[in-house]
Amino acid sequence: MTAQEIRRAYLKFFEDRGHAVVGRAPLVLHDDPTTLFTTAGMQPLMPYLLGDEHPKGARIVDSQTCVRTQDIEEVGDNRHTTFFEMLGNWSLGDYFKEQQIPWFWEFLVDVVGLDPQKLYVTAFIGNEANNIPRDVVTADTWRVLFARKGIEAGVAEIGSEQQGYERGMKSGERIFLYDGTKNWWWRGTGIENMTPGEPGGPDTEVFYEFDFIEHDKKWGEHCHPNCDCGRFMEIGNSVFMEYLRTEDGFEKLPKQNVDFGGGLERIAAAAIDSSDMFKTSLMWPIIDKLQQISGKNYESHTESMRVIADHLRAATFLAVDGCVPSNKEQGYVMRRLIRRAIRYSFDLGVEQNFMQEIVPVIADMYADDFPEVAESRESIIAVLVKEEKAFRQTLRKGLNELTNIYNRNNGKFSGEDIFALHDTYGFPAELSIETLLVTLDNAKLDENWRWQFDAMMSEQRQRSQTARKGEFHGGLEGTDPIHLKYHTATHLLGQALRQVVSQDIQQHGSNITTERLRFDFNSEKLSAEQKQAVEDLVNQWIDENYPVTYKIYPTKEALEIGAIGAFGERYDDEAKVYRIGTSDKQISLEVCGGPHVENTGKLAENGKRFKIIKEEASSAGIRRIKAVLH
Repeated sequence: MTAQEIRRAYLKFFEDRGHAVVGRAPLVLHDDPTTLFTTAGMQPLMPYLLGDEHPKGARIVDSQTCVRTQDIEEVGDNRHTTFFEMLGNWSLGDYFKEQQIPWFWEFLVDVVGLDPQKLYVTAFIGNEANNIPRDVVTADTWRVLFARKGIEAGVAEIGSEQQGYERGMKSGERIFLYDGTKNWWWRGTGIENMTPGEPGGPDTEVFYEFDFIEHDKKWGEHCHPNCDCGRFMEIGNSVFMEYLRTEDGFEKLPKQNVDFGGGLERIAAAAIDSSDMFKTSLMWPIIDKLQQISGKNYESHTESMRVIADHLRAATFLAVDGCVPSNKEQGYVMRRLIRRAIRYSFDLGVEQNFMQEIVPVIADMYADDFPEVAESRESIIAVLVKEEKAFRQTLRKGLNELTNIYNRNNGKFSGEDIFALHDTYGFPAELSIETLLVTLDNAKLDENWRWQFDAMMSEQRQRSQTARKGEFHGGLEGTDPIHLKYHTATHLLGQALRQVVSQDIQQHGSNITTERLRFDFNSEKLSAEQKQAVEDLVNQWIDENYPVTYKIYPTKEALEIGAIGAFGERYDDEAKVYRIGTSDKQISLEVCGGPHVENTGKLAENGKRFKIIKEEASSAGIRRIKAVLH
């Protein structure tokens, strides 16, 4: 099966079992200011895992695109990517282990056609200190499923990952029990990191074995499913949320949830029995196009082609979701991905612009399954082509400056030099090293360059940044009273801009901290009179103490009644619509996940007033307002 066929089959498999199919959330979540990107399939579902009722019911299935950039330097091997797609199904207080595990097994073995002889699983060994027993139900369920395929599945009590390296695997073992660092989940952390009030639970992971890969002892003395040598690849993880952390330990949750995530690219690789995810149908067309453009082959330029394919998939979907390259936050990451892809194109001998040839290939791979990609195909290409042209021009200037530094300092480069290239020409430090220094013979980098560079970056941030306390930590931080006030104030600001400046204004991004709100929108520079009028109008609405309420509508109906959505945002069949105002006077009507304060008067508590502290350019055609309640 191709990856596209696997995606469709997965959604239908769970839809046939009573699950509502929901669309993917955008990579930039406008209503979650605590994280840069959607980094996991469960992230958009977090409120429902914590108890909110989902408008589609208790059984949900989707395929969610994700971006994680913490491993960007590792991209180039056969399994690290910054962009990936997670197949997910959830039970919100409905079915549990006894149904989830057999369903996933059936999908992998009977639908995708994986050889059960190559499947290995893990489960939770228990935690004596916290009185949590081993997950016998999960282990027994797996044993029965293997037996039905004629496989006697032995159980291995591993404990920690380190113990796994010391012990290894024994013949006939299929079910491996690990401790709370590997098979317990809450926000991606183990059992010991939980704090009172947080739910969590054991998980069970499925691994596919590439038996043609020999274990490399640099990863540990012996191989086992959690080894990083490449012989085993995790393809799915079912999390069973059944415990609540309390001051005294753990207690059972009244409502148990299932949170499943499976890597589409990894399952697709297993389906063709290849340890190289880049040979799947979501990667290989890009590689093939690169071979055509460059005249080079994949086998001799593997790393470069992998980096380009991965980074441009990520950049393409960021463009689909309304992100544009810039020097700040999401736009900065997008810019770095594009520039790294261009840097690796040099290794292929491609020095001409190539985005206009690669991006359409990526868009066409997803157009049938994600309508938003087809709809924005031309604008996506335009965004990436424009960035490539600008960077190649900047690159030429940077190379000239690099040569000047080289000649001036007898080939030596310090952290200050790398910072100057970053500050003046927009080169991330790693890109300077990768792209520029390798072009000059005998160039030498000061061994303390990183310390020097970081110190200068820190000093620059202290001089220029507004407070960023609480940003980008993931999860559901940002629901305390001040965040709710700023979230509501953002709606008022957007509506005031439409009334004062133009009805055509759309939100292109927002961010909220405990100290301020930030709102990006399409517009020319505002005059001092316009800013004052906007400020006065927001304060007027705050003083008039309008109620803030919400109602769930079919999305089509929500748009028909005039509800506004954020630019680049897509919604499922049903959407939550927040109204500020009364039946006699409506101030704002927006599609939004919430939460908000109950009335606008809350924003004026303790004598606070709404104040615009800065209005500036964010990117071409996009302005940015930062405002406070003080």
